[in-house]
Amino acid sequence: MKRVKLWDKEFEISLPNADIQMAIKLMADTMKKDLEGKETLFICILNGAFMFAAELMKELELTDAEISFLKLTSYAGLSSTGEVKELIGLNEVITGRTVVIMEDIVDTGHTIKGVIECLIEKGAKEVKVATLLFKPDALKEDIKLDYVGIEIPNDFIVGFGLDYDRRGRNLKDIYTLVKE
Repeated sequence: MKRVKLWDKEFEISLPNADIQMAIKLMADTMKKDLEGKETLFICILNGAFMFAAELMKELELTDAEISFLKLTSYAGLSSTGEVKELIGLNEVITGRTVVIMEDIVDTGHTIKGVIECLIEKGAKEVKVATLLFKPDALKEDIKLDYVGIEIPNDFIVGFGLDYDRRGRNLKDIYTLVKE
């Protein structure tokens, strides 16, 4: 599908699934080298990162890695509320461990900054960030992104886990909002 309609908005394909899969494979190759031999805990930020996390974990093939999930939200409609709300917390012991946050997209950096601070407070040995998508023009926080799949413009997107008011997460490609 070149275009999709979700609720009242039209979206046009901007990143086909083949490009997404290639970016994930390249990230995984780098991460395997960096994380080999470390007892790594991957934390997938729900809801958006579930597809990215599944595809990345299949490529990593690290036998000493674990995955957990943390559900946060900061969006309402097309824009961030600026307030991150933790919905489902972290239950694993992270003291002394390498933790990799897996995020679908980093734009302002507010969410990632809050998660990094929380993990450091809980005693993580090191915290790394892996994001499928990064909007450098939207970044407002001073954060380090260790693994970035694809840099994109500061447009609203859906698909491959990202949604517009709960719709569009299931799309295998990524679509950009058509400006009227």
